[in-house]
Amino acid sequence: MITTDGLTRHFGSLVAVEDLHLEVEKGEIFGFLGPNGAGKTTTVRMLATLIAPSGGTATVAGFHLGSQNRTIRQHVGVLTETPGLYKRLSARDNLLFFAKLHGMKDSVSQVEHYLRLFELWERRDDPAGSYSKGMRQKLALARALLHEPDILFLDEPTAALDPEAAKVVRELIETLRTKERTIFLCTHNLDEADRLCDRVALFKTRLVAVGKPQELKERMYGRCTVVHLADPGPGLEQALDFPFIKRIERVDNKLVIALSNPERENPLVVRRLVELGAQVQFVNELRYSLEDLYLDLMEGSGASN
Repeated sequence: MITTDGLTRHFGSLVAVEDLHLEVEKGEIFGFLGPNGAGKTTTVRMLATLIAPSGGTATVAGFHLGSQNRTIRQHVGVLTETPGLYKRLSARDNLLFFAKLHGMKDSVSQVEHYLRLFELWERRDDPAGSYSKGMRQKLALARALLHEPDILFLDEPTAALDPEAAKVVRELIETLRTKERTIFLCTHNLDEADRLCDRVALFKTRLVAVGKPQELKERMYGRCTVVHLADPGPGLEQALDFPFIKRIERVDNKLVIALSNPERENPLVVRRLVELGAQVQFVNELRYSLEDLYLDLMEGSGASN
C-alpha cells in the first residue's frame, strides 16, 4: 500500500528525512517510532501529500506521489497530533462540513454511522469545544474515516490523553483493523506500538530497523531462559556444557541461559540441573520489551530522547 524509494525532505540545511526506503503492506498496522525531531511527522505529511519531498519517490495506495496527489488524498485519512476542529460547531456539523469537502453523497448517514460507532451520538449537537480531550480525539478520528480511506495516518493519536481516554482510542484503532485498510501509526508509546502493530520501523532521520516487534527483539537479544534455583551451588555454569547453549550467566540465585530453541532444549537443561543436585524452583523466559530494543538501537544510531 505504501512504498518509498529514497524519500528525502530538507528544510534549508536541515535534513528531516533522508533516503527512506520502506514498504508497508495492505491491511497491517505499521508503527513508525522515533524521538522528537526524528522526521516522523514530516514523513506522514509527505505521504499524505501535504508537503512535497525534496527527493526520492513514493507510491501511496498504488498512486504516485507528485503526479497523482489529488487521487492519493481521496484514499488517505489523516489524524494529526493536534487535530484542528471547529470548536463552535457541533460534532455533527464538523463532520458534515468535512464530508462536503470530500464530495460525499450520503454524508448524513455516514456522519451518523461514525458518531454512533465512537459513542458520540448523544452529544452530536454539542459544540466540539465542550468535549473532553478524549472525545475530541474520537471526533477527529471519525473525521479522518468519513470517506472510508484505504490508508489511515495516525500521528500520536493518544498523546496528551489521560490513561482512560488513551485506552479508548487504542481500542478504537484495533477495531479499525481490516484486510483492506492500512494503518500507519506514529507513536511515542512503545507499549502501545508493541500491542497494536504488526510491524514497526525505528526511525531517526534515517531508517534504523524494521520488522515484527518479536522478531526484532529475538534478532537483537536471542531467546533466554531464566532458571530460578534454591541455594544454587558453585560450578553449575561449567557443568552445563551442552553445545546448544550460546551463553550462560549467574544473576543472584538465577541462571540466565541463551538457547537456540527453548521449547526443545529447556527439558534437557532442567534434567541436567536436577541430576547435578540443583533445586529448581521455576523456569521462565526472559522477555525484552520494545522499549529495551528501542533504547539500545537508538543509542547505537546516535539518537537521544
